[in-house]
Amino acid sequence: MTLTNSTTQTNPALAPFRGDHVGSFLRPERLKKARLQHENGEIRDNELRLIEDEEITKLVEQQKSAGLKSVTDGELRRKWWHFDFLGGFDGVEFYETDKGLQFKGVETRAHGIKVTGKIKFNGHYMIEHFKFLLSIAGEAVAKFTIPSPNMLLFRASFEDGVYDTDEELFADLIKAYQDIIAALYDEGCRYLQIDDTSWATFFSEEGRESLRAKGQDPDKMAVQCARAINEAIAGKPADLLVTMHICRGNFKSTYTASGGYEALSETIFGGLDVDGLFLEFDDERSGGFEPLRHVNRTNLTVVLGLITSKFGELEDPEQVKKRIGEAAAYVPLEQLCLSPQCGFSSTEEGNLLTAEQQWEKVRHVVKIADDVWTV
Repeated sequence: MTLTNSTTQTNPALAPFRGDHVGSFLRPERLKKARLQHENGEIRDNELRLIEDEEITKLVEQQKSAGLKSVTDGELRRKWWHFDFLGGFDGVEFYETDKGLQFKGVETRAHGIKVTGKIKFNGHYMIEHFKFLLSIAGEAVAKFTIPSPNMLLFRASFEDGVYDTDEELFADLIKAYQDIIAALYDEGCRYLQIDDTSWATFFSEEGRESLRAKGQDPDKMAVQCARAINEAIAGKPADLLVTMHICRGNFKSTYTASGGYEALSETIFGGLDVDGLFLEFDDERSGGFEPLRHVNRTNLTVVLGLITSKFGELEDPEQVKKRIGEAAAYVPLEQLCLSPQCGFSSTEEGNLLTAEQQWEKVRHVVKIADDVWTV
């Protein structure tokens, strides 16, 4: 089924592609074994890095074979999608917490980040991760994924006396982000995805109440979240495509939050300076498409996350096409794309599906996108 005869994209080379993906993939068994050996002191750093390089190279080829035009390193070098990156800034340290993050019916490992000094970009080890990805991407577009600055504001602990004011903290954090984004650009990054689960806190009254319980004003926090995104990418080069992924948590096929986009629809769809939005829309927890009416730019691409990455069963393709058509009642079809609702492995544990089911999902996205947007 073809819903339009238009194949025009705002930027054909770098737009979120009609069939795209969020970025993380299940960790191969060989890599899991090597990481355990490394933790036990059985293999050296360089030996683990070699195995990571080999598995990422295989992964990139698998992404291409599945029909994807953008490729990531699958976050295979990371244990956590956010902590590993944030801990690369000066002033941010990893530490073992009393308990993990609570998801629906399951808790993560006890681990976190703590701000112990002034936050600063002083080089970052993940720049080398991107350089390797770019070196093997070939004709595909190398997409790099990083957590939003909001994730530090929402997830970090803070030692007393480091920052006297919230504004001072905010200024240092945004400068660190501006600096690393510039460094990634200088190394050739032209497709950057910012992952942000903080927005889900505002989607339900339960989430808003959790902020109030900490003495925070949800409305003021939402303004700050938007400001953090916009200031972090302020002045970005015109040929750097920046998208943002929003979801409600993803750990072992579970979630942390529910609620549609309506409460913050004007901010998210009309107030952020990103080029594209990857949006979770795979089940009733995400609400309907009505909030998309607040999209007020013709150069904003909305990537519909209609395919779940949490479970292996394939969605009915005709139902997916129908839902794309429903979204097109609010945003022109030329501004829409399709992807899974999240990555397959936000942490090294991964979601509850097999590697083959993962690739079936990716091929499913590409096939449906080809049906919808190809003449």
